[in-house]
Amino acid sequence: MKIAISTDTGFVSAHFGRCPSFTIAEIEEGKVLKVEEINNPGHQPAFLPNFLAERGVKYIICGGMGNRAQMLFAEKKITPVIGVTGKIEEVIEKFVQGKLEAGESFCKPGAGKGYGLEKGEFRP
Repeated sequence: MKIAISTDTGFVSAHFGRCPSFTIAEIEEGKVLKVEEINNPGHQPAFLPNFLAERGVKYIICGGMGNRAQMLFAEKKITPVIGVTGKIEEVIEKFVQGKLEAGESFCKPGAGKGYGLEKGEFRP
């Protein structure tokens, strides 16, 4: 099974579609077989669900994702896990252990490129 994590400088990105890259981890029988980071090829409606589905991804882990994007991923049989923060390595380990907890999406209506943050705020 493969998981994809929206990535920004080693941490889970606040917004899946605008992240600089995705970390893709291949997991089998509770072990991480391979981890690779790929550049985000672009943010266009329905493009990323197709792009990740073609790579065999079954879960997309991110800080935030809009409702429409969640529906598009579901159509591709990819489960969104939203509201996640932390270092990529720790997130992968928690996922493997079954201890990864989802939360509330950081993407709110009107958040746009601000990732749901107020001006001057930072969230790793």
